[in-house]
Amino acid sequence: MNLGKSSKEMAIDKTISGQVLSAEDNTPVPGVSVVLKGSRTGTNTDVDGKFKIDVPDNSSILVFSSVGFVTQEIIVGAKSTIDIILASDMKNLSEVVVVGYGTQKKSQLTGAISSVNSKMINEMPITNLGQALQGRVAGVDVAQSGSKPGTVPKILIRGRRSFSAGNNPLYVVDGIPLAGDRNELLATRPFDFVSGGYEDMNPNDVASMEILKDATATAIYGARGANGVVLISTKRGPTKGKTTVSYDTYVGTTNALDKVNLMNGAEYAELKRESRRTTGTYKDEAGNVVPTGTTDAYADSKLFEAVELDGIAKNRTTDYQDMMIRTGFQQNHSLGVQGGNEKTQFYISGGFFRDKGIIPGLDFTRTSVRVNLDHNINKRVKVGVSSYTMYSVRNGANRNPYGSTLPQNPLARAYDDNGKIIFAQTTDALLTNPMAELVKGAQIDQTKKYRFFNSLYAEVQILPGLKYRANFGPDFSISRAGRFIGAQTNDIKGGQPRANTNSQFGFNYTIENILTYGKTFANVHNFNVTALQSIQRDNFEYNNIAVQGVPVEGQEFYNAGNAGSVLGVGSNLIQWTLNSYMVRLNYDYNDKYLVTVTARRDGSSRFGENTKYGNFPGVALAWNIYNEPFFKGIKWIDQLKIRASYGKTGNQGVSPYQTQGLLKRTSYAWGTAAAYGYRPNSIGNPDLKWESSGTKNIGIDYSFFGNRVSGSIELYQTNTTDLLLSDQLPTSIGFNAVTRNVGETRNRGIEIGVSTVNVNSKSGFKWSTDFVFYKNKEAILSLYNGKVDDTGNKWFIGHPLNSFYDYKKIGIWQLGEEDAAKAQGFTVGQVKLQDTDKDGKITANDRVILGSDIPSWQGGITNRFSFKGIDLSFFIFARVGQKILSKFHQDNLTLQGRYNQIKVDYWTPKNPTNEFPRPNFNQEFPVYNTSFIYFDGSFVKVRNINIGYTFSPKFVQKLGLESLRLFSSIQQPFIFSKYRSKYNGIDPESSDGNVNSDVTPATRITTFGLNIKF
Repeated sequence: MNLGKSSKEMAIDKTISGQVLSAEDNTPVPGVSVVLKGSRTGTNTDVDGKFKIDVPDNSSILVFSSVGFVTQEIIVGAKSTIDIILASDMKNLSEVVVVGYGTQKKSQLTGAISSVNSKMINEMPITNLGQALQGRVAGVDVAQSGSKPGTVPKILIRGRRSFSAGNNPLYVVDGIPLAGDRNELLATRPFDFVSGGYEDMNPNDVASMEILKDATATAIYGARGANGVVLISTKRGPTKGKTTVSYDTYVGTTNALDKVNLMNGAEYAELKRESRRTTGTYKDEAGNVVPTGTTDAYADSKLFEAVELDGIAKNRTTDYQDMMIRTGFQQNHSLGVQGGNEKTQFYISGGFFRDKGIIPGLDFTRTSVRVNLDHNINKRVKVGVSSYTMYSVRNGANRNPYGSTLPQNPLARAYDDNGKIIFAQTTDALLTNPMAELVKGAQIDQTKKYRFFNSLYAEVQILPGLKYRANFGPDFSISRAGRFIGAQTNDIKGGQPRANTNSQFGFNYTIENILTYGKTFANVHNFNVTALQSIQRDNFEYNNIAVQGVPVEGQEFYNAGNAGSVLGVGSNLIQWTLNSYMVRLNYDYNDKYLVTVTARRDGSSRFGENTKYGNFPGVALAWNIYNEPFFKGIKWIDQLKIRASYGKTGNQGVSPYQTQGLLKRTSYAWGTAAAYGYRPNSIGNPDLKWESSGTKNIGIDYSFFGNRVSGSIELYQTNTTDLLLSDQLPTSIGFNAVTRNVGETRNRGIEIGVSTVNVNSKSGFKWSTDFVFYKNKEAILSLYNGKVDDTGNKWFIGHPLNSFYDYKKIGIWQLGEEDAAKAQGFTVGQVKLQDTDKDGKITANDRVILGSDIPSWQGGITNRFSFKGIDLSFFIFARVGQKILSKFHQDNLTLQGRYNQIKVDYWTPKNPTNEFPRPNFNQEFPVYNTSFIYFDGSFVKVRNINIGYTFSPKFVQKLGLESLRLFSSIQQPFIFSKYRSKYNGIDPESSDGNVNSDVTPATRITTFGLNIKF
């Protein structure tokens, strides 16, 4: 580029060349303007960020500038080569954040809002968007139980507030609120597949997610913002530039991190012997009890059956886990086309994802298509549509054959000499071969789901600054779940095959009318007003049928009419409507003093005539201190803002019609014939109203040293009152409870987020770190009887909503303690409990609060490294201080000798441990066995390691591409947890504090992929 030269500039002393790189990722920056200061002489950097320019002398100054970067001036001096790194300009970029019904510059935010961008979302292979939030956003607790394909993690924002009204956040996609989890509307859940939430979205389509956490940020959503809001914005076309085609893909394998450490054949045989020694029935031919550590052939012949004796003789260990666990496979493909001009912008994508689990019969497949289109009809009118279509198939949502491998007798045989499955390996009627569950057609559990989600809008510029927008969001969801259990399965054991199906149809729509007006006065007073009227209606219907005696197993669940008997039929229609009004005022004075005031009024059909509407206000103040004149001289501070807010939000999470008294069918005798009628089933409460959550929040946003250190700190307290709670009633009146507004809970917490650029060298090496820390403390402040504990529900004043309340194990009764044990009703070798009230007896009064599923703290750290096209990142997540109830141990640690067990350190006269009690055949479960199934659930997980290489622009241009990156990642290669290392547990991560007995082993996923842009 030559802008022309004056006569003075015609004298050329020398030529300067060099390269411009981005401080963000050390990649070349094309199109940077390089101008000789004080003249019109200049050029632009090429695709490799390189430039060449003539200058008159050594005193010449070159000015480097580009949109989004800090302008730099360099004195030429004696140099002939100048390489520079341009830093991102936070102020010039004026990063825009979605805040609900609009956007704001990040510097003007007054609420507690965190963002996750597309780079973070695509940094590791994920099945759903929830996984992208774990450990990345302070204040957001994401936990997933097990590794079954298609499992959706549970997301809590700033803890639980409610017992029964739900604690799930509100998800808003492209401005349209989703229907939420319809499971909460069902009294019974024959199939756990109804959701209607975010999990159907293709993560590759998402541009960003904003998490609204404090009440002033969520108050604009009023009744639905009590549990926080997640705003999901999908990708859209640019207003200029060429059309680009991108293809992102990865394929990989899934492997079990390890198996459950069960007893081998010899260890199981000894457990079985010891369980009989305890009862005095493991005797030699002379009738003497064989002591611990000694085996006797005669006693064995009376104890073990033939196949077990054969296994003992051959030192056999049949490993059913090995037989069932396989190498899984995961693949993802996403093809997108993006482009546009000032008139029309578009984004079109297609996605395919498949996760084939490590257990046969467990898999998940999702196919999706998205079309986002925006068109300017003229300078004043704009229209657009976001359309998303998804079809998924999930197998195994409600079953897991893996759990049946754990209790199997390791001395038995799974297959005969001809390789045929032995259905009943022993004479134990409750144990059948788990490999029979994998025979094609024996067990079918399939869920098919169709989702059609749309967002349409029209926007009109009425006057300068005054804009009207109409949104319409129809959302269709169709699901069908089918279950078939054949005769040769452990459920049926040769009986009549069973089948059932459940079909569901949901239609949710939102209509919104939005007016916005923005005006600046005297160049320092900035006003923005948003007014909203909206209506959301949900229609949800389902039907199900269960039959027995399917005549031909090949019919599975597709021909229920041919079955011998009908076990049950049901159907229902559930509808609710939400009518809302909202106004929000944003004011700032010279970008220094910021005020946001919000008022929303919601009316819900779920409540009574007198209590349908609730009012939800919010106010927030912020001070951009760095814009004050006295801060101008402090060069190392880029941003410093203090925020304070208070607001109220509501929760309508009760089932529709709960304000009304409902009827239920009943049967009675009419003479000698059976007759049917109806009886009252519940007590209605026409005065039922909103739960209300008030939140105080103080926050600090900061950036130092040229954005080398940035982040935020939040302190908050949320009090939730008028809880929608079941108030207990005397059963003598015919009802045991009625839903009322009683009780109060509280959440307090601190959130810390820090991002640092640790190294950014001229050689091209860069190292950056993102760190989040989160601590939340739940507490029940009152219940229906005031500040009185409810031990039956395990609700305790001052403690979290979910507490583990049980007897506390302090050891095992040892030899020499016979009298003390007997005084409390125990024998040596049994569990020793804490006598809390010191009365010498073990009673219900000795139970104590052992802990909660709420962690003491949690956090995540992501480190990113890059050097000349090579990038490496790893992400570590920790959850510390929570308790877990291991049903996995409860069901697989009976110590009775009938089933195989987790390998544990159990007590014997020659092994006086304090860990686990002595095996006892006369006890189905050890006495007070629940006292030793609570464990420290703390863990540290290496969530993801990703390494990639981005080819140079010069190389990819030769291939006709715009960019090309190859990468490989390993998800969850390591889990550090005492629950796993000491007690042979599986994965301690749990969405509800319970580690179920049939969860699949933790998995490691290794993938290889590429990102191509044309």
